[in-house]
Amino acid sequence: MSQATHRTKPHVQGTASFSKFMNVLQAIADSSDADIAQLCKMVPYPRPTIYRLVSALIAEDLVVEDKDRGTFKLGTRLISLAMRAREGHDLSSIAHRHIAELRDITGETVHLAVPSGLEMAYIDKLESPQTVRMVSRIGTRVTLHSTSVGKAYLAALDSAVRDDILSRIQLIRQTKHSITDPERLKAELDETRRRGFSIDQEENELDIHCFGAAILDRDGQPVGCVSVSVPKYRYAAIDTSLFQNAIRETVNTISESL
Repeated sequence: MSQATHRTKPHVQGTASFSKFMNVLQAIADSSDADIAQLCKMVPYPRPTIYRLVSALIAEDLVVEDKDRGTFKLGTRLISLAMRAREGHDLSSIAHRHIAELRDITGETVHLAVPSGLEMAYIDKLESPQTVRMVSRIGTRVTLHSTSVGKAYLAALDSAVRDDILSRIQLIRQTKHSITDPERLKAELDETRRRGFSIDQEENELDIHCFGAAILDRDGQPVGCVSVSVPKYRYAAIDTSLFQNAIRETVNTISESL
């Protein structure tokens, strides 16, 4: 899954060092078994600085080193913290059995995502039982404009809030199919709101088609989204109306449970 490449964050005095740690940690999370040479390409710090940051992360059990290969991966302490966060997330607990039913109905990979700054973050994922399926991870952050979860979220927002967000994000071309024209994207979001689900036609990742829909709280505001992802070679054979109706029913059921 393509990662978002632009994140707007508020400036907080004194957080520069912490941000360096987080950027290195994110780089390790985003790549499987990265070594120092790979990290130097992924984060804009001198090699000695990266060594120092990684050593500190290892000392806190947030990163572990494969000494034979000279590579790094997330440590057990961080994994434990992530699991606690996931278990404590009410939406994930409420939605899990419903997205499991959606996965069983469609036979395809299902994600649960929540807004995270100017992106969406996956907080639950259920794999397709089929051999070929979408590659992604819980915790992955994705763009709003090119994903089904992002477009479903934007479409469900009040127009003033939506327009404010659109004014602050970059419509980066993730693939040749990505919508990068603001007016075309707004028209797509209006259509998404009308029909009750979004469509990602290889806009975020080539060879992957997705349907998405928003989960609404009691005030009618979007608090999360569900998506179903289908590899391109299976997409032509599916019953699209079944997928569309199933995802709408799923988010409606979850919304009623909040």
